[in-house]
Amino acid sequence: MEQQKKEKKQKAYLLLENGTVFEGQAFGAIGEITGEIVFTTGMGSYLETLTDPNFYGQIICQTFPLIGNYGTIEADFERDTISAKGYIVKHLCENPSNFRCQYGLDEFLKKQNIVGICGIDTRMLTKIIRDAGVMNGKIITKPPTDADKKEAKSYVLANAVPSVSKLGISDIPSVVEPLALKMEQKHIDNPVNYRIALLDFGSKAGLANALIARGCSIKSFGVDVKLEDILAYNPDGIMLSNGPGDPSEKCNLPIVELIKKLFETNIPMFGVCLGHQLMALAKGYKIKKLKFGHRGCQSVKEVTTGKLYLTNQNHGYTVVTDKSSFINVNDSTCEGLDYGVSFSVQFQPARGGSLDTTYLFDRFLDRISIHKEAKN
Repeated sequence: MEQQKKEKKQKAYLLLENGTVFEGQAFGAIGEITGEIVFTTGMGSYLETLTDPNFYGQIICQTFPLIGNYGTIEADFERDTISAKGYIVKHLCENPSNFRCQYGLDEFLKKQNIVGICGIDTRMLTKIIRDAGVMNGKIITKPPTDADKKEAKSYVLANAVPSVSKLGISDIPSVVEPLALKMEQKHIDNPVNYRIALLDFGSKAGLANALIARGCSIKSFGVDVKLEDILAYNPDGIMLSNGPGDPSEKCNLPIVELIKKLFETNIPMFGVCLGHQLMALAKGYKIKKLKFGHRGCQSVKEVTTGKLYLTNQNHGYTVVTDKSSFINVNDSTCEGLDYGVSFSVQFQPARGGSLDTTYLFDRFLDRISIHKEAKN
């Protein structure tokens, strides 16, 4: 029966801009999409991966071969919608088994109108990207043509942050999913009750959950807000979220200027992922594109202590500096910067894999406390 089910799948092709073609089976929404192909090395957390806005405009390849084994659990979503353009897996589990499972991964992609392809050699695809660097591709349901190759090659990922930021000002409900509450129980017993302004560049739910679990109240500010909007909230601290794309993209220049002004206020700031890169740009650092990026699990070392941490990452750019507070163990790229009152890290300290670095939220709140005491 399982073999018959597989034979009924529609044929699909993945075309790389260099002309390489992979043949597999379509799943999720049936259609054609073009995007930047990236791979992620996480062994789990595929739902957090799919709903991560950092993947805006990209086609995700999972290096772990079996995906979908625990189905779809909406409480684990980072956002309600998928920002990625497509999804690539080796083996799609069609019979998920988990007490929290609500429906299968194929149904989830259909609901979100996301095109997927399974049954291809994801190991070979990953090796091609590692050797040649990140490249564009196209998923189609008919044999590729020269026109398809031309379309793939000409794709440009642009206007990423404004496309995923929740514009305007909004309150974030002080409700945390039960599993997250259990993991953060020690903080709930000792709440700090700080007011945090969250600058949303494509923020993941895990960021807000970690702060709410520590007693903070949060107001979200989109990329269209002005300095006076943020200061009117009278925040104790400012969280600069993750987000997609090139931090040096022209549409991000007003954000960088805003961050420069926020530095002048001396309000403690904590930036993660894109927030880290935008803070660095505001301080005059340079940014460069990585050959194939860091997505999934990465080991980092804290420079001052020498301690190693397993982290969750999703970025294609890095800050050029020799003043890192954290460095990547594999390629020695910058994984953090410390500005004294404010600091930032390149990785995601909240849920979505390893929880080694959740202590950084406590460090952020400690710096807020020190800053408030100094003011008084």
